[in-house]
Amino acid sequence: MRYTFLGIMVLAVAFGAGWIVTWLDPYSIAGRVFTYLFKPLAVWFNNGILAPVLQNFEIYSVYHKNLMVAHILPAILAFVIIVAIGYFAWKRGRLFCNTICPVGTLLGEVSRFSFLKVQFDQNTCTRCGKCAAVCKSECIDIRNYAVDHTRCVSCFNCLDVCPESALSFRPTGKVQRLESVRPLAEKDDNPTTKHNTRRKLLITGLALLTGSRIYALKKEKLPENQKNLLKNKKDHPVAPPGAGNIKRFNDICTGCSLCVAACPTGVLQPALTEYGLNGFMQPHMDYTTYFCNYDCNKCGEVCPTGAILPLPLEEKQVTQMGKAVFVKQNCIVYTDGTVCGACSEHCPTKAVQMVPYKDGLRIPEVDQSICIGCGACEYPCPVPEPFKAIYVNGNAVHQKADKPQASEKQKVDIDEDFPF
Repeated sequence: MRYTFLGIMVLAVAFGAGWIVTWLDPYSIAGRVFTYLFKPLAVWFNNGILAPVLQNFEIYSVYHKNLMVAHILPAILAFVIIVAIGYFAWKRGRLFCNTICPVGTLLGEVSRFSFLKVQFDQNTCTRCGKCAAVCKSECIDIRNYAVDHTRCVSCFNCLDVCPESALSFRPTGKVQRLESVRPLAEKDDNPTTKHNTRRKLLITGLALLTGSRIYALKKEKLPENQKNLLKNKKDHPVAPPGAGNIKRFNDICTGCSLCVAACPTGVLQPALTEYGLNGFMQPHMDYTTYFCNYDCNKCGEVCPTGAILPLPLEEKQVTQMGKAVFVKQNCIVYTDGTVCGACSEHCPTKAVQMVPYKDGLRIPEVDQSICIGCGACEYPCPVPEPFKAIYVNGNAVHQKADKPQASEKQKVDIDEDFPF
């Protein structure tokens, strides 16, 4: 079973199916658990208890923190996975680590060449079974006086409980075997039953992971009062700055969510259907949550795999992740004849300018050559999604935008809220 899982992972990496790896990679699992479970709990404790108490004593070094959460599904999946791993640990010790986890299997193969190993002294062993009972890795075979060193984690529980000191941790060598085998004091557990139980657990776990895809599908229905609005058509999602291109990003990213946790504006959110199956739970720029800060490049600094390359701030500020698209028919200046300039107000490069329209009104106009696709125009647009009057269409391959004129560039205050 464990070699099957390892083989699946190797084939997934070789053929670019990285989404399979993200489900069982322990580092990615840890990153998602800390980001989607522990971080919200820490923010809740900070905002609800710690900050108010300290402020009563006029201590303001700890203050209220905003938590940007676009979807509850990543938190649910992280919770399900950590509960499943906890259940395996409770019932079967290191079942996940040395049977399901591909990293555990790979490290187990390396441990075949360990210089020191737990070994039996067959002349003193009475086959009482105490060592096998406490073995958290289920790697002790009493019948054959053998220890499966590819699954042993060297916890030494077996050494502690052995009444005859028949087990020891010593340099690798040939183990002396008795010519006669003593009868077992107790009936061995049926191995078929053990394998069936393990198979049921694994099938249940896989069903949970596969079934989550169904819940990730989003249905967007057209309201009656928006029949005349045009639905936004995005050719590609917006990948983080430093991703280079979407295919490369999907192949390398492990969905660890460290960039999601580090993003100060919360614009990076785990993808559900945006990238398709290959990019499930990988971060994308979600402009319904917020927009990308013009003066920030933290995501590239924390990425452990190079999926998001660390860009100097000057290079990041001209990296075109996508292009803003203006839909005149959806704009409230056109539909309601009212004043609006939310998109132009927030644009850091002034790629969105307000130009004369009619009756003294002004309407947006986009210069895509200096647009970097940061979403500062899409986020504050008062028209509800998916009928935004201005939205960012992602570039499959990131481009280099022209530098805006120094007089046009403005710094965006990420704490400023537009009246809408």
